[in-house]
Amino acid sequence: MRRNIVHEGAANLSYAIREIVAVAYEIRDLGQAITWENIGDPIEKGERVPEWMSLIIKELVDDPVSWGYCDTAGVPATRNFLAELVNQRPGGVQVSTDDIIFFNGLGDAVAKVYGFLRREARVLGPSPAYSTHSSAEAAHSGYNHVTYELDPYNGWLPDVDDIRKKVKYNDSIAGILLLSPDNPTGAVYPREIVEEIAAIAREHRLFMIADEIYVHIVYNGNPRLHMSEWIGDVPALAMRGISKEYPWPGSRCGWLEVLNKHRDANFAEYVESLIAAKRLEVCSTTLPQMSIPPIIGDARYPAHLAARAATFDARAGEAAAAFDGCDSVIVIKPGGAFYFTVMFKPGVLNDRQSLPIQNAAVRQRIEDMVQGVPPDRRFVYYLMGATGIVVVPLSGFQSSHDGFRMTILETDDARRTWIYQTVREAIDTYVAS
Repeated sequence: MRRNIVHEGAANLSYAIREIVAVAYEIRDLGQAITWENIGDPIEKGERVPEWMSLIIKELVDDPVSWGYCDTAGVPATRNFLAELVNQRPGGVQVSTDDIIFFNGLGDAVAKVYGFLRREARVLGPSPAYSTHSSAEAAHSGYNHVTYELDPYNGWLPDVDDIRKKVKYNDSIAGILLLSPDNPTGAVYPREIVEEIAAIAREHRLFMIADEIYVHIVYNGNPRLHMSEWIGDVPALAMRGISKEYPWPGSRCGWLEVLNKHRDANFAEYVESLIAAKRLEVCSTTLPQMSIPPIIGDARYPAHLAARAATFDARAGEAAAAFDGCDSVIVIKPGGAFYFTVMFKPGVLNDRQSLPIQNAAVRQRIEDMVQGVPPDRRFVYYLMGATGIVVVPLSGFQSSHDGFRMTILETDDARRTWIYQTVREAIDTYVAS
């Protein structure tokens, strides 16, 4: 090309959760049956929405309005409904309908939230990092994502002192991101920690982003805690959606709750740029938005959330118990979301370990692929080749810790038990090899 047309941040666009799929397809084509533990899709793993919810969607399909464009920021009745829910939270920030902005899933929202930041303005995010956020933040700036540590020896909670230090000594940081419940660790942050982080943002005149896609999927004694309830007067964006909550991941329907926009003129101008960007694509998908008031407003919805939380709580206990007594790893029972992290203790992994693979073609391909890769990716490849179980290495989440992420989504009890036991046995065999 006469001119270089590649964006400076293009090399930072990486999504390990999906990239591992390409490797798994290759291994599958060589004869290994595959068990997908790489992605948080409840539908793929066998969950079905309740019939009453499905009937509401079917009725909306027959409404001609659901087939047309909606307002740029979203269906007005839905935005008004969601604003009222925000305003009902005790002691929280009050919003208007204009403070609810819809996107085609949170992936779309994430791309615009980072993509329309000034390039020099950085957002400090957690490590391990969720790839959609970390890649988008790095791509917009053209530099590696800036991160703070989540502490595996303290329940994967944020290292607040690390946040304070990073913010103090890096004046390019304009915002702080947190995910609670967290992906990939399943940690849920207590109120005192998120309020302390908000205080840091207030002191240094930063804005905050909270990815709350799992905010209603909490268990293990953890309360639901929305950003609007703890952010105080700090300008902020809370990211919400229905993909994990109904669940309807194929709907690609997410929204922002814009909090305290009026408290900072520069932040307000930035939010207006997000709406301007939505105008260029007209609007987000109408039908899923229309489903929100009749479904979330239904008297059966709280029981739906409670039943799912109880199910995931039981599975989280099974997952943690499967690794009890395994001296090679640290596994903390998650308190929310669909995931848990298996972290290898320092010094456990090396480049001589392996697993027996019976299929000669698969064995040869795995041995080719493990050359020069991070230690946890090496284990993940051997696990895939030997058992067909596909997990995501922590190195794919911009983590300095070796390990991998698994899900608690499998609906078949016997198969779920087999998955956890097989992974546990593979760890013991691999470490001892």
